[in-house]
Amino acid sequence: MSLLSVSEIKDLIQQPQGLCVSIYLPVESVGVEIRQNPIRFKNLIREAENRLIDLGVDRTEAGKILEPALSLDEAEFWRYQDRGLALFVAQDFFHYYRLPVEVEELVVVSEQFHLKPLLQFLTGDGRFYILALSQQDLRLMEATRYNVKEIELENVPKSVDEAVNNDDTGKLLQNRIATSKGGTSNPFQQPGSFHGQGSPENDHPKQYILQFFHQIDHGLQEKLRAEKAPLVLAGVEYLFPIYREANTYGNLVEEGITGNPELLKPEELHNRALEIVTPIFEKTLEAAIERYQEANGGGGVTTSSDLKEIVSAAYFQRVETLFVAVGQQMWGRFDPDNNSVEINTEKQPGNQDLLDFAAIHTFLNGGEVYAVSPEKMPEGKLIVAILRY
Repeated sequence: MSLLSVSEIKDLIQQPQGLCVSIYLPVESVGVEIRQNPIRFKNLIREAENRLIDLGVDRTEAGKILEPALSLDEAEFWRYQDRGLALFVAQDFFHYYRLPVEVEELVVVSEQFHLKPLLQFLTGDGRFYILALSQQDLRLMEATRYNVKEIELENVPKSVDEAVNNDDTGKLLQNRIATSKGGTSNPFQQPGSFHGQGSPENDHPKQYILQFFHQIDHGLQEKLRAEKAPLVLAGVEYLFPIYREANTYGNLVEEGITGNPELLKPEELHNRALEIVTPIFEKTLEAAIERYQEANGGGGVTTSSDLKEIVSAAYFQRVETLFVAVGQQMWGRFDPDNNSVEINTEKQPGNQDLLDFAAIHTFLNGGEVYAVSPEKMPEGKLIVAILRY
C-alpha cells in the first residue's frame, strides 16, 4: 500500500469533478482463491459502469472513465497484492491503494469519493511518527498500525556537522536555544522504561547537538504544523533529554526506542514504536468515549446521535469529535443551501453515504474522527458526536 497521508485524502476529497467511482475489494493472497480476484474485480467494474449509466452517463463515456482501473487487470498487478484494494476513478482522475486490512466489497458512485473505510489509517487512533536521531543521521517516518514510510524534512541538516556549519539557520535559532519551550506537557506522555541500550557519542559538545536538534524541531514544526499524531523518538538514550530541551511539538511521546537507529530498518522501528503507541491509542479512544458518555449524561457539552443533525453540524464545522461505524452505510442526500437532510431506506440514484459525508467533513474541518468497528460504538449507534456548540 502507498501509505495514505492527510494531503492525499484531501486530494481525493477536493480534486475530482463530476461523478466519482469508489471501489473496494477484499483480496485473496494465497491458495486457489487468488484466481477469484480478477473475476470479482471485473464484476465490480461492470457494476460501476452500470451505475454510471443509471445516472445518465452513456455507455461509451462510462467505459472511458473506468478504463484506467480496468487496465490494471494484468497478471503482474495481481502478483503483488495485500489484503484489500481501493480504487478511486473520476473524469481525468485515478488513484488506487493496496490495503493491509480486509474491506467489504463495495461500489459507490456519487458526487464525492467514499472514503470512510480509509479513515482508520489516518484519524483518531491510526497514525503516528517516528524520529530516528543520531549525531550523523536523521530520519523521519510516518506510520499507521500497518505501514511505515520515510518522509523528507525539507531544509533541515542531516548531521551535527552540517547544522553547526549552517550559519544562517544557526543564527536564526540561537534565541530559541536559550528559550526552548520543551515538549513534555502533552497528552502522549507515557512513563516507563526505554527499549534497548546505548552509550553516549562524544564527538560533539552538547551545545552543538542542541543546535542541530533545534533545527530539526524547526523543520518538524514546518512539516507537521497542526498535527495531533504522537511522535516517538529513536536514538541513543543520552540524546533524548537534549532533544526534549529543543522540542516544541506538543505530542512528543515520553517513552522512546533506544539504541543506534542507523542499524534498524524502518520496519523494525515501526514494530517497536507500535508497542509504545498502541496503549496510548487505546487510552485516547477510551477517554474520548468516556467524555461523550459524560457529556451525554448532562455534563454541559452538547452531544448528538441524530444522523440529520450530525450531517449538518459536520458540514458547518460544528462537530468536535465524531464516532462512526466502519463497514456500515446510511444512504441519502444533504442540501447545504436549505440545510436539509434526506435519508432513504435503500440506496437511490444520486445518494451518498451520509455516515461517510459526516466523517469526511468533520475531518476536513479539523474535528477528531474515530472510525471504529460497530461493537465499539457508544450506545451501539452507527454515529454519535460531541458538538462544538
